[in-house]
Amino acid sequence: MNRPLFRSSLIAAAVVGALSLSVVHAQDAERAAPADTPYDGTLTVNVDLTDAPKRMFRVQEAIPVKAGEVTLLYPEWIPGEHAPSGPIQNVAGLIISANGKQLAWRRDLRDMYAIHLNVPDGVSQLDLAFQFLSPAPGEDSLFGASASSTPNLVDVEFNQVAFYPAGYYSRQIHIQPTVQLPAGWKFGTAMEVASQSGGTVQFKPVTFNNLVDSPLIAGEYFNRVDLAPGAKVPVHLNVVGDGAKDVKLTDKQLEQQRAVVTQTNLLFGAHHYDHYDFLLTLSDHTGHFGLEHHQSSDDRLPADFFTDDDMHTLAASLMPHEFVHSWNGKFRRPADLWTPNFNVKMQDDLLWVYEGLTDYWCSVLTARADLWSPEQFRDTMADIASQMSERTGRAWRSLQDTADAAPLTYYGGGGWGNWRRGTDFYPEGQLLWLDVDTKIRELSGGKHSLDDFAHAFYGMENGSYVTKTYTFDDVVSTLNQVQPFDWAKFLRERLDYTGPNLPEQGIARGGWKLVYTDKPNAQTKAMEGIRHGVNLAASIGLSASKSGDIYDVQWNGPAFKAGLVPGLTIVAVNGKDYSPDALKDAITAAKTGSAPIELLVKNVDIYSTAKIDYHGGLLYPHLVRADGKDLLDAIATARKN
Repeated sequence: MNRPLFRSSLIAAAVVGALSLSVVHAQDAERAAPADTPYDGTLTVNVDLTDAPKRMFRVQEAIPVKAGEVTLLYPEWIPGEHAPSGPIQNVAGLIISANGKQLAWRRDLRDMYAIHLNVPDGVSQLDLAFQFLSPAPGEDSLFGASASSTPNLVDVEFNQVAFYPAGYYSRQIHIQPTVQLPAGWKFGTAMEVASQSGGTVQFKPVTFNNLVDSPLIAGEYFNRVDLAPGAKVPVHLNVVGDGAKDVKLTDKQLEQQRAVVTQTNLLFGAHHYDHYDFLLTLSDHTGHFGLEHHQSSDDRLPADFFTDDDMHTLAASLMPHEFVHSWNGKFRRPADLWTPNFNVKMQDDLLWVYEGLTDYWCSVLTARADLWSPEQFRDTMADIASQMSERTGRAWRSLQDTADAAPLTYYGGGGWGNWRRGTDFYPEGQLLWLDVDTKIRELSGGKHSLDDFAHAFYGMENGSYVTKTYTFDDVVSTLNQVQPFDWAKFLRERLDYTGPNLPEQGIARGGWKLVYTDKPNAQTKAMEGIRHGVNLAASIGLSASKSGDIYDVQWNGPAFKAGLVPGLTIVAVNGKDYSPDALKDAITAAKTGSAPIELLVKNVDIYSTAKIDYHGGLLYPHLVRADGKDLLDAIATARKN
């Protein structure tokens, strides 16, 4: 990227109290560890969102200080993102002043998230003014920021719009936030309102920890529904969208979302929030993801989530996933993922618990809440088992390493996903914990299950949201309380395995078998209908878009041996224009013949022909009943009060 030149002479003319290089070098990356002592004074931040439709968030922040050398930090490690993803590159126009005079500041040379300045005598407050420039649709930043506003709505992650003083635990710093909304917009957040006048909303002071943990959504089209009517602890779903029709739930959808809350509380036997707010953004012009918070979740999905049956089914597990994180990830968190502030490095070695177990339970709860039928639950497990069985990268990279290296893989390059392996601790984590669940059921003769682990590990201190950390040994110890077994060996054999085979056996132990036919299961068919591409990893060994762009190629698979690689574009199939259906028809035809499948492909501006010698026909995953008890349906069955 092009970067502006640093023109010190111009800056020096405009600021007061120029900063010496000696201060920069003395305070750079070797800052003292943060102290668990209260910060003197309360910060304030005012986020003006009236230009949010133009993707500009204007920020005014006040930080109480004392004279001397001061270091301010911009949050770098955001809980739940598992990487140094704070989007400081989207901050612009930073002016720091005191008593009406602009002060000089300089960025740390080894820590881009720290800035240093000298506070003159007689100054008790720094006034910061800057803008956060939200990416446009299709221009998502490499790290930590995606399109988060449209002409009709905005999503605010407060870590993006606030600096904080170094040297303190973030829970010891208090801040009072205010937002200014476009006229007529409504909002949702877990923070409590202190006052409101028109579009200006002032919230009660919170710790800086809780500020970062409490995003806000707002928009012209807003809907708020009660997911726990009559309950002592409120749970609400707040929805914003680009159109009025997009934010409305059907009666059945409302019943299903309420069932998610009921089934999740039954699973864990305790809750860890004063109240909970799902913050759901439905738009085709923002990023699509979910991010967990202790008393809320930031969930962003396509506009037709409530209006298209296939989209609703395929994305149904996102909100249950983020809800489970209130227990698994926020209340109980791996010790290496708990840090005293947002600029101390995190370690991701237990993400197979933090994310993998959450992903398993979100699928289970999606079924228990009737968002998925038992067949759809099995189809999802079939797709995951097939995808993970085809992970050629398991030959060199263990499941454990996918967690250890998460800061690399969350925002890593594209292509060769099967060979590189990415964040496989999500999908293979589901299979790992299905393996554990079915093993507990087998060993106990059906008397115990992973639900008992949920109660034992998360079901304490009802109502508390003070984080309790854990280690690998804590996980093993609790599993042994539920069902005695050598769980450390069981887990390590699967986590550390490298080789050709999928090490998890939960599907087989659950009474089912993975098979392949030439017809896609309902979930696969819906996915192809939504994405309009084609996934042929199990047959010729590639996946491609509707327009023929090759996403991935199975390492050493038929397409690989024919010379295909990610990044090429398929132009024609057997002499006819490419389409996903044309490619599938060619694979079907080749099953009864000996001629290879011929693809005309384009590499930048060079054309060539690839001949794929494959005759096995289309292969799509399904689960069919095998020997033993049907544990999968037992796992997916709703629990009773």
